[in-house]
Amino acid sequence: MRTNILAAFFEFSRTAVSMCSAGTLLFLIALWAAKTDIARARGLDKLVTASNLCFAIPLAVFGALHLSAAEFIMPLVPSYMPWRLFWAYFVGFALLASSLSIATKLQVRWSGLLFGIMMFLFVAMLHVPRALANPRDRIAWVIVIREMSFAGGGWILAGNAMRGQSKSRFAIVERVFMEIAPFLITVGRVLIAIAAIFYGVEHFLHPANVPGVPLEKLTPVWIPGRILIDYLTGAILVIAGTCILLDRKTRTAATYLGTWIVLLVLFIYGPILIVALADPSTAVKVEGINYFADTLLFSGAILALASATPRTD
Repeated sequence: MRTNILAAFFEFSRTAVSMCSAGTLLFLIALWAAKTDIARARGLDKLVTASNLCFAIPLAVFGALHLSAAEFIMPLVPSYMPWRLFWAYFVGFALLASSLSIATKLQVRWSGLLFGIMMFLFVAMLHVPRALANPRDRIAWVIVIREMSFAGGGWILAGNAMRGQSKSRFAIVERVFMEIAPFLITVGRVLIAIAAIFYGVEHFLHPANVPGVPLEKLTPVWIPGRILIDYLTGAILVIAGTCILLDRKTRTAATYLGTWIVLLVLFIYGPILIVALADPSTAVKVEGINYFADTLLFSGAILALASATPRTD
């Protein structure tokens, strides 16, 4: 029995291996780039300084998914677009490039800005039409809100990088960046606040679903206190989301909320991921990785807001 479990766990899946490898590699790169800032920070600010790390790893994971399973991603591209396979690969390379930029904090003003635009296009072209086609499908709306919060996270990273950018040879470009930076951060803050409040209400309506980003998957029964965790997560989301929306104690609210989501990633989605990787089905493996990465990306967007908000907020 034990031998069978080990064999299933290590059973080869090109897609799962590529996703895990990309995530691990970006984790090491981002950790090396942020090691000095993390060492200097104190308390929960250590996690805030790791916001780029939390944001970059899932992008690498999803980029690897696009490149290793492009034939399965291609049907998601709208039928009216030509070269559908090209776009599946193009998005994969774009995600990998963005993840590397954000992890190393190089040209984040461009990578964050373009990633946010790309996610906004996904919402407009893919997710909103599906949600409108079946307005009673709550999962469709959860995905719309989720993708918009990811876009908001990218814009917050870009805006924060624009504010701290040194003078360049093109003064007019620098001036434009300085002017749009507050706007990008404000838009990102509102999108994250909406997601937090919406998800918090969903937790009270559907307490058996996985916490954080409340998709259709149910929290495994072997996780102790799963209903209590869901209700607690819902309360934290609503309270923190309201503070963020009203721009009151934004840094504090985002720090605590982001920290809580990271804890969910480690202690809820981590075990779910391990169980999924032990399953012989590639689809189950990919699902487990996706849930882990999605929630980590949500935490990265929230922590990016905390990092971009002054301590005197």
